Amino acid sequence: MKKLLGVMSAGLLVAGLSLAAQTQTGAKDEAKQAGSDVKQAGKETGHAVKHTGKAVAKGTKKGVHKTANAAANGANKVKDKTQQ
Repeated sequence: MKKLLGVMSAGLLVAGLSLAAQTQTGAKDEAKQAGSDVKQAGKETGHAVKHTGKAVAKGTKKGVHKTANAAANGANKVKDKTQQ
């Protein structure tokens, strides 16, 4: 009976150690995955910023052109009034 308990205890000890080793490997894998996720999020953020920058540039260009056209129209109206 003592021999059986000794063998079972040793078996449980080995099983516990192997489970602990698997847990550590799992933590490493999770850390690698987290790093990969952070890298991917950074790339996606960069793409979003680039897209937003292009949209802002397009809107700014459109606004500048509208302002320039309005100024030209105003200048033409003043010119027409002064020539009469």
